[in-house]
Amino acid sequence: MFTMNMAKLFDVTLDLLGGFGMTVKLFALTLLFALPLGLIISFGSMSKFKPLKLLTKAFVWVIRGTPLMLQLIVVYYGPGLIFHWDLMERFNAVLIAFVINYACYFSEIYRGGIEAIPKGQYEAGQVLGMTKGQIFFKVVLFQVIKRIVPPMSNEIITLVKDTSLARIIAVYEIIWTAQVYIKMEGLIWPLFYTGAFYLLFCGILTLLFGWAEKKMDYYKG
Repeated sequence: MFTMNMAKLFDVTLDLLGGFGMTVKLFALTLLFALPLGLIISFGSMSKFKPLKLLTKAFVWVIRGTPLMLQLIVVYYGPGLIFHWDLMERFNAVLIAFVINYACYFSEIYRGGIEAIPKGQYEAGQVLGMTKGQIFFKVVLFQVIKRIVPPMSNEIITLVKDTSLARIIAVYEIIWTAQVYIKMEGLIWPLFYTGAFYLLFCGILTLLFGWAEKKMDYYKG
């Protein structure tokens, strides 16, 4: 009996690792695209060109004000129902929805960090003959990073858990894999077992962000 239980645990672990691989892939690609896109959106939100500023803020308001689950469904089914296109590949639809959603959240974090920098520092840079680009990258950027690490870490850890929503359109992430055991074998413990994967992943990220915050303690700007 013990040998059979260990064999089942081993099989479940292997299957969950496969699903967890999809979870990590979605997480990594979302960060890869959402972090720079969020910075671009934040510049739009702070633009002095009023139509662009209003349009960007309205877009961010809509995305932040509606559930990610709804956005997933719209991105996957919307083009087909509206334009009669073929449905896009499921993972691509999930990735697009996640990137747009998290880019909007990141943009507000970026905007808050940038606007928290005293205007006197920009003026001092201009007096020294620095260009706007030089002021941003040499004076402002590291101060912004220091300010945004805590809120950004919260959003990134939330992203880890939000990847479970991918199963809404049948992307085989870790929780979908565990649910198969409920349907096929009547086993519920693999579903709870997925918690260990999330806890471990979030624990590692928490340690990394804690290390990053300590590394930036030297900078009191």
